[in-house]
Amino acid sequence: MSYGIDVIDQYTRAAEYIDRILKGAKPANLPVQSPTKYELVINLKTAKALGLEIPRDLLLVADEVIE
Repeated sequence: MSYGIDVIDQYTRAAEYIDRILKGAKPANLPVQSPTKYELVINLKTAKALGLEIPRDLLLVADEVIE
């Protein structure tokens, strides 16, 4: 099970920063942004191999379930 940032969202934000810099903004004046989008990924195959049972409610809210 993994809970972390959405990488695609981070690349989009990086592209926005680069766009602003190329348009003349000074990097020191750009605000620092923290991730706003997170994702939950559950690997059922590994959980089963470890003898773990993942609750159905958790599986329903997961962004991705690997079977």
